[in-house]
Amino acid sequence: MGTHTYSTKLTWTGARQGTTSSYQAYSREYEVQSGEKPALRGSADPLYRGDPTLYNPEELLVISLSSCHMLSYLAECARGGVHVVSYTDDASGAMAVKDGRMRIVDVLLRPRVAIARGSDIERARALHERAHEECFIANSVNFPVRHDATVSFAD
Repeated sequence: MGTHTYSTKLTWTGARQGTTSSYQAYSREYEVQSGEKPALRGSADPLYRGDPTLYNPEELLVISLSSCHMLSYLAECARGGVHVVSYTDDASGAMAVKDGRMRIVDVLLRPRVAIARGSDIERARALHERAHEECFIANSVNFPVRHDATVSFAD
């Protein structure tokens, strides 16, 4: 498959509110963009003086893992004859001090999948393991990414 390159641009937009004259004074707001896609505004976690109305890097990491698992799962289902009707995930990540450094230590994905009647529900459940093995983002991190999936038939 070769190497794939992803380019983004990050700009600290908080500079409009002043310099980094002190830890308490500067804005943590930033903007990221990739190509011609809409910009995404972010900030630090509120614990670190960030704006709670904007996404923080830790949330974006959990979102990346959740969406990668979903996309891998949908691909596996499409190839495996499982017809997915709906998919939601209430994912969460835990950050703690480990080995003397603050880091993400665990992510739990909670996919809730509804499949069409006539699809093999046991296969649909098993494909979560395959999706986990194939998820590019989960394969790139050094902490556990677990999943607690529920699969049911759509009404």
